[in-house]
Amino acid sequence: MNLLLVAVGLSKVLFGGLVAALGIWLAFRGLNRLLDTDPTRDLREGNVAAGVVHAASLLALGLLAQNAVNATFDAVDLTFRGSLPRPGMLVQLTVFALMHVGVSLLVGTGVLALGVLLFDKMTPGVDELAEVRRGNVALALVLAAILLVIALLTAPGLQATLNGLIPFPELPPSTFRAPT
Repeated sequence: MNLLLVAVGLSKVLFGGLVAALGIWLAFRGLNRLLDTDPTRDLREGNVAAGVVHAASLLALGLLAQNAVNATFDAVDLTFRGSLPRPGMLVQLTVFALMHVGVSLLVGTGVLALGVLLFDKMTPGVDELAEVRRGNVALALVLAAILLVIALLTAPGLQATLNGLIPFPELPPSTFRAPT
């Protein structure tokens, strides 16, 4: 048994759980401010339209925050590959993890706002947020789809951005060969 791998795996589980909890809390509260609603009341009263939009925002943010987790795990794997951890490495990993989560949550919040603004521009003369608050499920489903599509299509760019924050080791040019 490799105790270092077990410890790294457990730390990844803990980190992923913490990011999920933070992301869920921010998406739930952030959408509350964006829609000017009380999600707890919406759910208690059975507002299906608000529930659909809240669920889509959680999924959208989860899709984007997944990139923070993956990029952080890439940094962890690079750091621990072939060497025992040093205290300086752990501090550096913590800084990377905080940067990854911060960037992901900022982008996720931006995606939610962009989705609502885009939908607002696509439906002139309709107060979309008021319709969601009134329980318009059709409108909520379209808004939910917009949120998810934006998250799916921005996720690869976010992944590349987050990987750019990791100081990957430079490989000597002799390690690359042209395909034959």
